[in-house]
Amino acid sequence: MTRIEFFFNVDDKLAKAAELCEKSVDKGRELMIFTQGDEMNDAFQQVLWHQSATSFLACTKADKAIRQHSSIVVSDNSGQLIKDDILINLQAEYPPFFSRFRYLVELVGNDDADKATARLKFRFYRDRGYEIKSTDMAGRK
Repeated sequence: MTRIEFFFNVDDKLAKAAELCEKSVDKGRELMIFTQGDEMNDAFQQVLWHQSATSFLACTKADKAIRQHSSIVVSDNSGQLIKDDILINLQAEYPPFFSRFRYLVELVGNDDADKATARLKFRFYRDRGYEIKSTDMAGRK
């Protein structure tokens, strides 16, 4: 069954996603980053590029031929999500295909609208019997 974790009060979702990518890749995991569109895809790739001065986090967009050789694949198209290990959802809606992944991460910002959307997603997962871990990022870096 898919493990689900919500990170609440995230100041910068892209930076947090990049941090999670770095930790996961160090452990040999593969990630799909489900974004809101091309602009977010490009912005996230830039964040990854600058994430660490001592390491390189290779990622590619899902429509590129090299996607099968990258540990991190970024897409806003659910039909292009080729990995099934970790999914970081950066979209407002729950991803209907989430159950094929081993681990789902939902990042929730500080604004009330984002928190309200997260509550709906949280309820959706909980009502289907998924155990959910919650981590409050308030005051953490």
